[in-house]
Amino acid sequence: MTVLAAVLMVGGAFFLTVSCIGLIRLPDFYTRTHAVGKSETLGAILVLSGLAVYNGWTVSTIKLLLILVFVMIANPTATHAILRAALHSGLEPWTRKRKQSGESSGSDDKSMRSYESGMEQNQGEGGGE
Repeated sequence: MTVLAAVLMVGGAFFLTVSCIGLIRLPDFYTRTHAVGKSETLGAILVLSGLAVYNGWTVSTIKLLLILVFVMIANPTATHAILRAALHSGLEPWTRKRKQSGESSGSDDKSMRSYESGMEQNQGEGGGE
């Protein structure tokens, strides 16, 4: 049981670390909140599960499991509410800036053109807003 608890806690620590890296590296509020909301929830669940397995069946384990259920319900709900409030308040999502026609970075232009042509096709079919 100790090995299972250690694996769960190390997995949780990994996802919490990924959450921190996503918070630092991603460009805007929406992508940061998405990364933190998903990976932090999973990391907390794994760490709490590891602690529950390590404790065995005691009163502390029941408390840990109640906290785990609360985290499973509250974190995604709070993340959704915060993102929805940001959207309704008018916070614009980040978009990649187009380069001027004189600036070229080689292969990046090719991928950007294919992305833009795909967007134009979607808008022509009524898929765009």
